[in-house]
Parts: sequence; C-alpha cells; structure tokens
Amino acid sequence: MGEYSKFISEKRRAVPTPKDLVDENGKVVFGTFDKEFETMELLRAKKPTRAPDFLRKFKLTLWEATEVHLKNGVLLAVVCDMGIFGKQLNMFYDKRTHKVYCWDTQIKSKDTVIAPNLLNGSVAEANSEFGFVKYVNNFQDGKAELSGKHTGKCLITPSDPDKVAWKSAKENYGEATIEYDFTLTRLSKPCVVSIPFPYSDNRTLYSQKDFFKAEGKLIINGEEMLADDETTAIIDDHRGYYPRRAHYDWVTTMGVCDVNGEKKWLAFNLTHNQSTDEEAYNENLIFFEGKTSLLPPVRFTRSVESKDFRNYSEWTVKDEHDMVNLKFKVHGINPMVMHALIVNIDYYVAWGELEGYIRDEDGNKYILDGMMGMGEDKTMLL
Repeated sequence: MGEYSKFISEKRRAVPTPKDLVDENGKVVFGTFDKEFETMELLRAKKPTRAPDFLRKFKLTLWEATEVHLKNGVLLAVVCDMGIFGKQLNMFYDKRTHKVYCWDTQIKSKDTVIAPNLLNGSVAEANSEFGFVKYVNNFQDGKAELSGKHTGKCLITPSDPDKVAWKSAKENYGEATIEYDFTLTRLSKPCVVSIPFPYSDNRTLYSQKDFFKAEGKLIINGEEMLADDETTAIIDDHRGYYPRRAHYDWVTTMGVCDVNGEKKWLAFNLTHNQSTDEEAYNENLIFFEGKTSLLPPVRFTRSVESKDFRNYSEWTVKDEHDMVNLKFKVHGINPMVMHALIVNIDYYVAWGELEGYIRDEDGNKYILDGMMGMGEDKTMLL
C-alpha cells in the first residue's frame, strides 16, 4: 500500500462480483466489485423508493453513455431510459471553435433498448426518424462497438454567447449531421460500484465505467475525423433510483499524459453525488494501463453557476488530502433544461481544459495541464 492509501476506505477495495445486483430476496448489494454483473434486474428490488413498488419502472433511470476523445473534438453518445420517456442523444464539442453541437431526441420508453448486462453481445439501442445510437457490448473480452447517426435540427451553442441569446434561442438551431462508428478495446481495469442512496436502505446507484482505446471514425457536417494512436473513450453503464430531489457533479478526462517525459495512458473519474457514505461508497479513481488507483471523495465549486454561463467559467475540484487539486477551465456548455408538471431537469454538459494535478495512492503526482476536460452539473426534481 502507498503512502496515500490510508485515505482510502477498505470498503472501496474491489471484491468478487456476485452474479446478481439484486439477490433472491429483492435486496440490492452495495460495494465496489471486480467485474461485470451477469444480471442487474433492479425492478426486482423491494421498496427502493418511497413510492409503491408498482411505480418502480417510472423511478428507475437507465443509460449507457460514451465519451470519445478525438484530436479535434469530443463525442458524447447516449441511450437513456428514464421510465417516463427515453432519449437518443448525440453531442459533439469542437475543440477548435469551442462550439457544442447537440442532437437531442426524446422517444418513448418502450422504444428504448437498454442492455441487460455488458456481456456476450448484449445490445443497447435507441432509434428515431432522425437516426440512432447503438452499442454492442462484449466486456468479457474487453470489447465494445459504438455506432450512431443523427441528422436534422441541432442546437449549436455559439462560441461567443454574448452575441446570441444563450439559452436555446431559435437563432442557435441549425441543420447539422453526425455519423460515427468505433471499435473500443479496454485499456484498464473496470470501475464497478453500487452506491447506497438516501430515503431507502435498498436504493442504489450502480455504475460501471471503463477506459478504452478507440478505433474508427466520425463525420460531422461532411468533415471526417479519423481515430489516431491517442484516441480514447470511456463507457459509463449507469442504473439507479435517484431521489426525487437529486443533484450530482462530475468531471473526467482521458488520453495520454506526459509522465516524467514518457507518454502513458491515463483517465480519471471524479463525482460528487448523494451517496449516504462517500468515504466507503464512491466512484473516484485514476485509470492507468492495466490498473487503477483509488481517490477519496471530492467537492466542486464554480466561479459562475452553470445557468449563468456565457463564455468562460472555472470549476475547482479538490479533496481533503491533496490527492486531487484541479481547475476545470470551461469554454463550452450545452444546456438541456426541461421544466414540466412532473419532471424538472437542469442538465449542463461542460467542456474545456484542465489545470492542476492528481496523485495516485503511492503519492506520484500527475500534472494534467492542458488535458481535455468534460463535466456535468445536473439537478433533477422527479
């Protein structure tokens, strides 16, 4: 164990994964695990929320999402089922212009396919008249395939929002197209967690995140972008019962980092959410090639609230032990705000550059200045 390992709870160490996320008695298992679950039938969980069990489907959020980091931009591709409705989402951040392109299509929940697990060719897929997002998962072999297409109306968040009304103004919509096809090969060990959430002793937020090398191409508005030797991706498979009032902060990076003059694969995940015991149950870690190193709980502060963003803000992300000391310099934010009778969502996806460092459990410091950053600031009232 390294000198900083004393700041990591023993409950954060991965244990062998049981077959089922929900046992035969309807009880969810909590902890950090070493591989994929074979079954994740969260609708079998007993009393995961305060609502009657027959309403569980409408309280359960499911998604599979991927960030692909290319030389000139970052793709976010999502298949999501929120019980009330489904979603097919593609976003692209152009690092050269700081523009964000967002194709966001709401579809029926019953038309959204969420993979039962991440094994043996299981498929997650969302189709609409405007395109599709599709995953083929073979995590038992460290592989996945991602493909998608979207055409038509697109929200283009301008690079100079002071000149155009920022929040989804009609002037910001335009016709745009995106198409992509990637093969992903795992670089690191997986991060598999089941985190207890408040208001029920059987409410979980499950997440599996994996760091991949990506091969393939993306075409946006006719411009072809090919993967190169440094193109990477992270898949997030995510399932859980969020509280009626929920909030989380998240930031990530992925790619190649200069470590003592040598290029090495590196990614991290940093999240602050409503875990009932963040020391024992969180998903903060560094991905390296072939291994991971755990990180403690973190806190986020912002120089400008996401709802007030115009063309620049800074997020500070720190822990209590000097393992995480980062500034996320945000140059682009895409707002997805929905206020309806029974659903209120304020969801902001942020893009920019990192400044600062993280430490592994041995105390080694990794300077991340200039690496791409992507984050989310999401508040929900469901």
